[in-house]
Amino acid sequence: MIGIPKKYLLWFAHEHVDFRIAEIESICEMYDIKVTTILRPDEYPYWIIESDSEDAVKKIASRSISLRSCIELWGDGGSHEDLHRSLKEYPQGNMRLHLNNEKSFKVIVETFCKHFSQDEKIKKIESFSYLPIEGPVNLRNPDTALMYIEYYGLDPNTIPDKPYHLFFGRLVADGQRQLIRKLSLKTRNFIGNTSMDPQLSLIMANQAQVKNGDLILDPFVGSGSLLVAASQFGGYTLGTDIDYLMLHARTRPSRISQKTRGKDESIASNMKQYGTSSYYIDVLVTDFSLPVWRSDMRVDAIITDPPYGIREATERVGTIKRQPVIDQHQVASHIPSKIDYGLPQMFVDLLSFAANHLCINGRLVCWFPLFREHYADEQLPSHPCLQLIANSEQILSTYTSRRLLTYKKIRDPQDDDPIDDSNVLDFRVRYFGHGDETRKERRMKRAEQRAKNKENWEKNIKSKTAR
Repeated sequence: MIGIPKKYLLWFAHEHVDFRIAEIESICEMYDIKVTTILRPDEYPYWIIESDSEDAVKKIASRSISLRSCIELWGDGGSHEDLHRSLKEYPQGNMRLHLNNEKSFKVIVETFCKHFSQDEKIKKIESFSYLPIEGPVNLRNPDTALMYIEYYGLDPNTIPDKPYHLFFGRLVADGQRQLIRKLSLKTRNFIGNTSMDPQLSLIMANQAQVKNGDLILDPFVGSGSLLVAASQFGGYTLGTDIDYLMLHARTRPSRISQKTRGKDESIASNMKQYGTSSYYIDVLVTDFSLPVWRSDMRVDAIITDPPYGIREATERVGTIKRQPVIDQHQVASHIPSKIDYGLPQMFVDLLSFAANHLCINGRLVCWFPLFREHYADEQLPSHPCLQLIANSEQILSTYTSRRLLTYKKIRDPQDDDPIDDSNVLDFRVRYFGHGDETRKERRMKRAEQRAKNKENWEKNIKSKTAR
């Protein structure tokens, strides 16, 4: 039965803003959820959507990491008067379903970019005394939680006297922010120098649309952070890496206070720590440039963070010798030599591998490093079988960033598919070459960047004033 469409407020954490749209759209597509967007500011921590199914909204919240809360919107406005007018116009019959004498309640007051004392919060709650609330107060475990939100903009240095927007409604569901604390690197048994932040790992799993029973591969697995995240959503995880010492936890410890690695440190021990051992298949020491898989092997998603050659080496098996000779008595103990694995070639191999081994509609989610001033869409790696559907930026420094690219496989590969890496720049070469600039050149670039930042700031101030 199709219900009457209702408005819902999606209230986000103000972190990784550029990733919100891709994550929510991926979740909606995964669950085949159709919602109508009423208001979706790119930078503000809220969206307003319309849906005829509360269960659909709860499904979004059951997976989203960026989302803090989802609220059935009873009223909103640009001033207190507008908010109260909007609330009084909302059908009281809908309110009484959740505020009758058999249901306990509490009111949560939340602000963005401003702090209120407890006394101030109580005064604000008392201003809603006209609502048809009949049930008892229960601050610990209420049947109905009401939320009142005041939004004061994004700049903590210029907080206005009055909020830009106000919202009031019934709390429907919370997002999955608790998983960030659960998977914290501070308490994880086995980590490395480049272990992925839990929040970003979980967002990657959502953009890969990991579902219960999916087979997930990370070909540059490292310490396995992405496998840990994928297993939280029921994905069976498999990884490979060329670094024997990392996979066997024999590298130098990453924690300052730790002198030696523990005997139980491994990706498997991390899975055991989080109760997902049953979703862990294994990890293999292999060279990604020389795939070991059967041609008919298929996975549902590939989630990976390839090495950039800065904090970790980019290597593959090879030699600079023309005709290397290994004596018979050395074969058993021989360790193959390695050569540099350039970023352009690595991404050609990665996209080709995804085109060959992903299921149709399967996703490749990977990070791509670059210099911000040289960025252009044409630089991004591409493949005829893969459609780029999301491109989100994480700024690393004034000059560098990395982009989370999400590709979907749209067809099987053909022998004559053109693959071109000529536009993919080698980040490592540019990164270390950047230090060769003269002091004057760096000073001029910083001045240009400051001028650009000032211009953007003035535009934001003007837009806020216009509101």
